[in-house]
Amino acid sequence: MHKANRLLFAALALVGTSAALAQSSVTLYGRVNTTVERQKLGSVSTTGMFNNSSRWGIKGSEDLGGGMKAGFQLESGFASDTGAGTGWPGLTTAAGALNFGRQSEVNLSGGFGMLRLGNFVPESYYATADYVSMHNHDTGSSSDALYYDPVWFGGLGTKNKIGYRTPSMGGLTVDAAVLLHEKAAGTNNKNGYDLAANYNMGPLHLGAGYSYVNSNYQLGLRALYTFGQFTVGGYYQRNKDDNQLNGGNGAGTRNNFRLSGMYAMGASEFHVNVGRANDWSKLNDSAATQWTLGYNYNLSKRTKVYTYYTKLNNEAPTADFSSLALGVRHNF
Repeated sequence: MHKANRLLFAALALVGTSAALAQSSVTLYGRVNTTVERQKLGSVSTTGMFNNSSRWGIKGSEDLGGGMKAGFQLESGFASDTGAGTGWPGLTTAAGALNFGRQSEVNLSGGFGMLRLGNFVPESYYATADYVSMHNHDTGSSSDALYYDPVWFGGLGTKNKIGYRTPSMGGLTVDAAVLLHEKAAGTNNKNGYDLAANYNMGPLHLGAGYSYVNSNYQLGLRALYTFGQFTVGGYYQRNKDDNQLNGGNGAGTRNNFRLSGMYAMGASEFHVNVGRANDWSKLNDSAATQWTLGYNYNLSKRTKVYTYYTKLNNEAPTADFSSLALGVRHNF
């Protein structure tokens, strides 16, 4: 009898443990994305191996009951060609260093939407430029060189943020965030703001993004549509730079846009995109054009091989840039 009771208690404990585990989850994820490229900057040519925003992360959630969940996400970049740790692209730490400069947030979600605290990329960028960069996810040498950000990436605009995301309202979601500047003594910088909206209904995808930091702002509008095997999209951005460029004197206002297209045929994808930035109002000969031709072959849902040629032409004395690349990307 005592043995049966012990077995019963053990079974109940096991069931209780399984129920607790079922209410929470932790997932390891990431991407390794590497290219071999022939790059040319001005008259100087270089052949080498390059990282394309490889990263790994951990995310999880806990069911709190009543439809509410607690969640977290930690994401770290690394250079797939050298193994060095990185934060946001362009911010490389010492070799072997670990940091979560790409993302480190805790959140609460439920019927009210989602409340986010910590370090995360502005949703205005995801709603516009990133959304139409279909050939290589806006990474590497073919990433969008013309998108303007008012000191967002890798610095002021990704950290110390309070964000809120609405529930889906007939296909529409809205994100809003306040960037707490936490200014040091003697500085006059103020809090920043970021807004984004996404509307998805069948083949139609619309987006808008606005961000404002220290009198610099950008406003972007995006559309993407899929019909049959074709997907076409683009965005328009209006910018004002008051104190970030031109030696801190500001570059004035500017318009820029990008158009992109994809034709999917089985495992193959054929890509083309072109972007154009007009002159800044305070900087003569500051216009630029960028275009890219790309081909992806999807070996599976997680792995692809790809190639592209990208070209950036500057009207300013700045040297033009081009690259012919062959790469492999694997998601896990």
